[in-house]
Amino acid sequence: MTAPAPTDPVAGPTAAVPRRALLLGGAAAAAAAVLGADSAPAPFRPFTGRAPARDGLLTNEYAFRHPDAPDAHGDPDWVVTSGSLFASDGSLWTGEPDGQSPDPASARHTDSAVFRLVTRRRDFADCTVRAEVLLEPPVTTSRTPRQDWDGGHLWLRYRSPQELYALSFRRRDGIVVVKRKAPDSHGAADGEGSYETIAEARHAMEYGSWHTVSATVADTLTGAVRLRLAIDGQTVLDTRDQGPDRIAAPGGVGVRGDNTDLRIRSLTVGPARF
Repeated sequence: MTAPAPTDPVAGPTAAVPRRALLLGGAAAAAAAVLGADSAPAPFRPFTGRAPARDGLLTNEYAFRHPDAPDAHGDPDWVVTSGSLFASDGSLWTGEPDGQSPDPASARHTDSAVFRLVTRRRDFADCTVRAEVLLEPPVTTSRTPRQDWDGGHLWLRYRSPQELYALSFRRRDGIVVVKRKAPDSHGAADGEGSYETIAEARHAMEYGSWHTVSATVADTLTGAVRLRLAIDGQTVLDTRDQGPDRIAAPGGVGVRGDNTDLRIRSLTVGPARF
């Protein structure tokens, strides 16, 4: 069984990153550190100028839990709080999902049946995340039984594991969903947080082939937060969060996977475009 993840310690672009990893790249993270509070965030194009030399592990939950360990695989741009992240044929890959804690190199297990990937940067406010994705049909493990939400999801305005927007682009039940996760009412830092559905529709893209997904978030003049999900150039959800718990502050962006073998390529974060 995987131990519960510690409270997310990443407060800035270089927090908890071994110095040796920073020397390998992370220009995007470094750029974020010098941005003023009123500046638009620099575009984010991971691996630009530092593409992995070969396929293999980039980082995993072991590195998140043990950032100073000599055998930890730290990455200057990404944190994996659960699961494993590999480079494979020019794409990011979860590896074959299982429910067992990985060793430092994720050689025997990946734990990617519960996959959680987030940027170290936390200055993304109004933005569009665009990527090409490929999902295989969902699986189950002894730790992760079948759930309707099994599949792939994009995170926007990730403030903490308890506060974020999740846009589900492929779920087992064929529903696309926009949700907000907010801290529990008692406000405890170790609370799970609670999801609230803001909008949903039916759209089941094909497994086993590449699709383009984009997720956009922006504040409106009325104070609401607008969220849009598009798949293969078609808008499938376009909604506004006007609730009292709407997330108006910048945060990270990321990817969540549940019981899925997921590949991602050509991921970029740029200005919000509706």
